Amino acid sequence: MTIRWYPGHMSKALEKMSEAIRKIDVVIEVLDARLPFSSSNHQLRDIRRNKPCIKLLNKHDLADPAVTKAWIRDFEKEEGVYALPISAKQHSETKQLIKLCQRLAPNRGRPGWPLRAMVFGIPNVGKSTLINTLAGRNMAKVGDKPAITTCNQQIDLRNGIILSDTPGVLWPDMADQDVAYRLATSGAIGASALDYTCVGLFAAEFMMRRYPQILGDRYKLDCMPETPTALLEAIGRRLGCLVSGGGIDVHRAAEAFLRELRAGKIGRVSLETPEDVVGITADEIKPDEEELPHTCDGE
Repeated sequence: MTIRWYPGHMSKALEKMSEAIRKIDVVIEVLDARLPFSSSNHQLRDIRRNKPCIKLLNKHDLADPAVTKAWIRDFEKEEGVYALPISAKQHSETKQLIKLCQRLAPNRGRPGWPLRAMVFGIPNVGKSTLINTLAGRNMAKVGDKPAITTCNQQIDLRNGIILSDTPGVLWPDMADQDVAYRLATSGAIGASALDYTCVGLFAAEFMMRRYPQILGDRYKLDCMPETPTALLEAIGRRLGCLVSGGGIDVHRAAEAFLRELRAGKIGRVSLETPEDVVGITADEIKPDEEELPHTCDGE
C-alpha cells in the first residue's frame, strides 16, 4: 500500500507561514525524537531564511538515548541550528527552551520589544502540548490524532516571549515510502490513509532487525519468529487478538502492536539514525511516477 496524506489546509498554512516568518526572531521546529528526519518538514529550511532554528527532539523519553545524541550532533553541524532533547509535558525541561530562545535573540524580550518565536511541526508531534506547558494553561488543542491545530494563533507567554502556533504541516509528497511508513508507525499519519496491517508488518520487520532483545522481552518470545507476519501472529496470540476457532486476527494484532510501540511499552526505540538517511535531500523527496508501493505480505 502506498501512503499519501496531505490535508488541504496544509498547503495554505505553508503560504501563510512563509509570509509570517519575516517578523519572527526564532524558529522552533518540533520533531519526534524517534524519527527526527522523517518528522521534519524539509520545506521549512527554505522558508525560515536565516532565522536561528531550534530543533526540539520531543518525546526523547521514548527514543533510544544513544541515537538521540547522534541526531543532536548531526543537526548542529548546520549553521544557525541548535538541537535540544525535550519532553513537552515536563515544565522543567521546557525551561531550557526559554533560555535558549533568549540567548539567540538577546535584544528582544523586553517591554515593547517581545521575542517572537514561531513553532513548526508535523501533525501529532507535540506542538500543542509544548505550547500549553510553556503557557502554564490550555491555550492550544491537544489530541492523540493528527491535524488537531488547523489555524495560526498567537500566545503571549507573559515572560517577554510571544509564540506563533501553526497547523501541523507535512510536505506535499511522500514518495520515499520508508519515510511515510516510519511516520505512520509513529502515529503522524491519519488512520484513514493507512492500512494497519501493512504498517504493523513494516514496524515488525524493523523491530526484528534493530531491537530483537526488547521485542523478545516484552512479548516473552523464546525465539524470534522468522517473518514479520509470524511475529504479529505471536504478538496477537500473546495479547488475545483471536477469532473464532482460535485463529489470530492479524489486523487487530497489528493495531495493538503499534499502540504499544507508540506508547513506549516495548522500550525506548528510535525508528531511524543519521546513517539511515545519509545522502537523502529534500529535492529527492518528490513523487515518482514509476514508484512501486509497499506490499504487505510480511515475508
